[in-house]
Amino acid sequence: MMSSGYTSIDNQKVSGGGGGSVPAVPDPGHVTVKFAESSLQSFPPSETQGKISGGYRPPRDADDSFSKPASGSNSSEEQQPSGWLRTFTVAAYKPYFDVDTSDVLERIKDSLFPFKGSFNEKTSSNPDLYGPFWICTTLIFVAAAIGTFVTYVAHKVQKKEWDYDINMVTWSAGLFYGYSMVVPLGLYIILKYFSAPSGLVQLWCLYGYSLFVFIPASCLSIIPYEIVRWAVVGVAGFMSATFVALNLRAHITSAGERWFLIVAGIFLLQLGLAVVLKMYLFTVTV
Repeated sequence: MMSSGYTSIDNQKVSGGGGGSVPAVPDPGHVTVKFAESSLQSFPPSETQGKISGGYRPPRDADDSFSKPASGSNSSEEQQPSGWLRTFTVAAYKPYFDVDTSDVLERIKDSLFPFKGSFNEKTSSNPDLYGPFWICTTLIFVAAAIGTFVTYVAHKVQKKEWDYDINMVTWSAGLFYGYSMVVPLGLYIILKYFSAPSGLVQLWCLYGYSLFVFIPASCLSIIPYEIVRWAVVGVAGFMSATFVALNLRAHITSAGERWFLIVAGIFLLQLGLAVVLKMYLFTVTV
């Protein structure tokens, strides 16, 4: 057996056939490996280390062509239309949707306490359209759903055939969206005619939040008593009309002697909305 048959070559020169020499081969069991000094303990790496220069940068997409401005333009803002054309851009309405949930809830709470009359002062610097949009949208579907449910129950109680009326949704959408946009626009034109201070977005915001009280009123209309439904709609209409009239009174008084007629017209128009809501959505006909 060859227990120690291996011979180590250490510091010897072996002569070859051509008179050359082979350098000494170090012992493989004593190979020394030296590592370059690492700077992993410092993060982010400095600008002179490695191929990454300019400090730490977050990873980015491989294809960032969509984030780069088009050739021949310095910035995207230069392509935005100016003047009255900016009214038809999304950027013109973006500030009116920049509100927090706490702001919307606070404004909804103010609409449920109409006798304060401080809504315009609180929202004068930051009127929003986010709350009015979702209030109108919610009211459309709640009113249509509750009205359909009330009609369904009435037909089933009398054991008559019932058919779903899809026109109730479209009719509700036209009523609430149209009212919350057209009426403030008309009021804005009237106030401008009398040189009264007013803002169109401020009026849209005020009228939008004034409709919130009709959402719980719609839910209470499932009570199967006509007198109760009239009472609920009457109270909701009175609260909504008072909320709008009191918040506009301070601004309309500068319109001269006719300010009372304008406030009275606003109050009666809001009550008329409540009556229309009751007659066409919460009146059961079998």
